[in-house]
Amino acid sequence: MFAVSDLRKGLKVELEGQPYVITDFEFYKPGKGAALYKCRLKSLINGSTMERTFRPVDKIGTPDLEERELMFSYQDGDIYVFSDNDTYEEIRISREKLGNNIYFLIENAECKVLFHKGQPIDIALQVFVEKKIAYTEPGARGDTATNVMKSAKLDNGYELNVPLFINEGDTIKIDTRTGLYSERVNKKA
Repeated sequence: MFAVSDLRKGLKVELEGQPYVITDFEFYKPGKGAALYKCRLKSLINGSTMERTFRPVDKIGTPDLEERELMFSYQDGDIYVFSDNDTYEEIRISREKLGNNIYFLIENAECKVLFHKGQPIDIALQVFVEKKIAYTEPGARGDTATNVMKSAKLDNGYELNVPLFINEGDTIKIDTRTGLYSERVNKKA
């Protein structure tokens, strides 16, 4: 259990059986009465946010969270299979739970999976992945305007905006946290 005075931004807490992370925290003391702690909380399960105000006498639960290093093994329909390198246990996570992370999974790549009461709720991939451009319109020669982007599609169907100088077959680096283009790795192979 946490005392309300221990609350801070980034702390993971449990309210009504659900895990949350504190995204904003504010302490204020009205003219009369006890101090109040106002928090903005984000659900670790579905991403929804809410605001909650706590009094100094309130107690907040500690969530049953576990983070494990797993390796992505393979895809079986809408299920993605990960394996634990220590126990060789297979963990199956649905496409729905992974969201857009499915576009950045690479076989045998390490990732961190967050579990709540034994169920996977979040995944953290390596920050950057390299992917090949499957389709994009050719850039106009001599068009050197800065920050001009065009649409491109990866071999797995993911679409993103890339600079005009990127061509089909180029390998690019993508930031998995945002899903945005980071840099070109090389010219066509």
